[in-house]
Amino acid sequence: MRVKKQRDAKLREIEVLVRYDQENGELRQLLSMIQSIDTRIRCRDEYKERMIKAADVFYIESVDKKTFVYLKEEVLRADGRLYQLKDELSACGFVQISKSCLININVLDSIRTLLNSRMEATLSNGERLFVTRKYLADIRQALQEDR
Repeated sequence: MRVKKQRDAKLREIEVLVRYDQENGELRQLLSMIQSIDTRIRCRDEYKERMIKAADVFYIESVDKKTFVYLKEEVLRADGRLYQLKDELSACGFVQISKSCLININVLDSIRTLLNSRMEATLSNGERLFVTRKYLADIRQALQEDR
């Protein structure tokens, strides 16, 4: 892969052009990472509202009808519902792994098979999450696209 950059004083925003001969997992991962840089999630902590880059999110979890966004070292509360965030973030590499959890496939470190047709996903920050049977096909498809 070659990376070129070109300064153009006339542009008012960054423009990305990706040229390729065939679509593969590396291209799809690159595109999802680029899109996740520009996509933001409205969250809040105890004191203020913040806009968080999707690329900084490790996973999103819904507990007792509240949605939490997990970053590397902090947890914030999101305004949206899990299904809304799933729709917004699917193009950024987020995949549902259980009824109450979405993970950012771009921070997935490893995945291993467990008993009872379940899997354990380990993220790059060391966090371990379970992939339930119902969502195995979704994570497998995301991993296949990643190749």
